[in-house]
Amino acid sequence: MDKHAAATAAEDVETCEHERTGTVWTATAHIVTAVIGSGVLALAWSVAQLGWVAGPLALAGFACVTFYTSTLLANAYRAPDPVTGTRNRTYMDAVRSYLSPREVFMCGIAQYVNLWGTMVGYTITATISMVAIRRSDCVRQNGEGARCDTPGTVLMLAFTLVQVVLSQFPGLEHITWMSIIAAIMSFSYSFIALALSVAEWVSHGGHPSGRIQGAAAASSSKKMWDVLLALGNIAFAYTFAEVLIEIQDTLKSPPSEHRTMKKAAMYGIGATTVFYISVGCAGYAAFGSDAPGNILTAPGLGPFWLVDIANMCLILHLIGAYQVYAQPIFATAERSIVSRWPDTKFISSAYTVSIPLTQRGSVTVAPYKLVLRTVIVVATTVVAMMIPFFNAVLGLLGAFSFWPLTVYFPISMHIAQGKITKGMKWYLLQGLSMVCLMISVAVGIGSVTDIVDSLKASAPFKTVS
Repeated sequence: MDKHAAATAAEDVETCEHERTGTVWTATAHIVTAVIGSGVLALAWSVAQLGWVAGPLALAGFACVTFYTSTLLANAYRAPDPVTGTRNRTYMDAVRSYLSPREVFMCGIAQYVNLWGTMVGYTITATISMVAIRRSDCVRQNGEGARCDTPGTVLMLAFTLVQVVLSQFPGLEHITWMSIIAAIMSFSYSFIALALSVAEWVSHGGHPSGRIQGAAAASSSKKMWDVLLALGNIAFAYTFAEVLIEIQDTLKSPPSEHRTMKKAAMYGIGATTVFYISVGCAGYAAFGSDAPGNILTAPGLGPFWLVDIANMCLILHLIGAYQVYAQPIFATAERSIVSRWPDTKFISSAYTVSIPLTQRGSVTVAPYKLVLRTVIVVATTVVAMMIPFFNAVLGLLGAFSFWPLTVYFPISMHIAQGKITKGMKWYLLQGLSMVCLMISVAVGIGSVTDIVDSLKASAPFKTVS
């Protein structure tokens, strides 16, 4: 038994935390499930705001930055050594191992607000897709001129009910099957969106719409806000750093977890980048400056039945992706409660329930977990009802998460782990961090401005795509 295997076995016996059976393919499935989500639907609009040159370059640039910092973050799963060090089960644990208490506090705020915000965004997106399916059925039955207003509140509550049930699974390692299904669904609706956009483009003679400099706007300030919002949407589309450590914690070893995770990140981000550039450019070529915020809501996009299938695949994907982001929140909240009230009968009681689809055949359900997880899911839905603006919410989430979670903390931990002193590499890393910070601040300002404008023109509890 080599040094790494011996350290791993000893740690597993000592902690008895959970069984780690993940591989590069299950990790890739988790990454694709987390990355390809509602963000892909906004890419045609984002490319439309940036134009034919800046749009694809922005997509490729964010992909490169995300992959590079993901490899740095994967090294921080163990401390102090990436192969034989002690495991860090969460992103915050990794930051705690390398950085100061103040940075740990900042990381906790950034990570968990973004995780929860992503759950809000996924709730909005799933509701928009369900509304689109209902509206499509209404038009087919009653004709194009029929009034087909479909309230989204009931549909959002239905999505919430599903998430309340799925939230009772103990952790990500128990729902690998869900991530695999969700990953398949994500590729399915991405392919459909791509195919429908290409078909629409070809129907116009194959001449790409749009302009080199992007869509025109009513004013220069409006154009600036749209460009910033587009960058925020792209940043959000690549977000998964906040769950990378949790995904890595499901991997078996040997081989060492950081090597497996780097391969998974390469496969997952590489595949999604190809999709993103294809879907974004095809959608812009098909609809030009009129590309909608959600490509599946574009008027006249393909046959109704195929668009409905795409929306259904999206809903199924978001059901799984929601859990990828929710489970770390549940785990942290539960550890905090158990450490504070360890001897309370309500906290310590648990029951075993048989679940045929799980690897072990059963799961342990604790009453306090049932209540806590239900409250978190319901609170998420309430916020989604209050701020139901698709593009603006995505942009704000992208701005809030991109610099701190995807760039700053991975780079800072890499510098601490490698004991990198001031020199060429140190200045390059800090320069990359500073550029990404300026982008995030600008995007955040643009997103907040758009949300304020949207609230003036719309009412809460009414989903807007």
